[in-house]
Amino acid sequence: MADELPADLQPALADQEDYLFPNNNRRRVPGYLYLAVAVGLVALYFTRGDGVLINRGLLGGAAILAVVGVYSILAGGNLDVDERDALVAASREIGFPIGHAAAQLGWRGLLSRPTWRILLYSADEPPTKRGLVLVDGLDGSVVESFVEDNPEDWSDIDL
Repeated sequence: MADELPADLQPALADQEDYLFPNNNRRRVPGYLYLAVAVGLVALYFTRGDGVLINRGLLGGAAILAVVGVYSILAGGNLDVDERDALVAASREIGFPIGHAAAQLGWRGLLSRPTWRILLYSADEPPTKRGLVLVDGLDGSVVESFVEDNPEDWSDIDL
């Protein structure tokens, strides 16, 4: 009997299903919750007065929650570009046919804009060029690209 992963732990590629990457706009939900709690704290302070348990500390907490809530809403942009769209944008940018490629989603900047990092190699065997292209996940624009001759030595490998 061979070792085998249970069916529920099999990777999506084993079933040839597309993997749906979680959308960045989920950050908005806690942002709205933070704002609602902040409004509730302000309302509690102004309806119950200034006492031992309900004091100006609630207003400070409400201010912090409001700032974090607004940030969460602003940073929760909708991820409209999937890895395939990012690969298409990267292929237009680099100017050579793509062989192997890998995509990774990261975030950049103060507002954490989702950005696809596409590492790609040319289609010839062995690859003579490689590149790295950063594609914005919100609008699909190319943020930055770098292409170079492949410095890897493939002479020891029998292709």
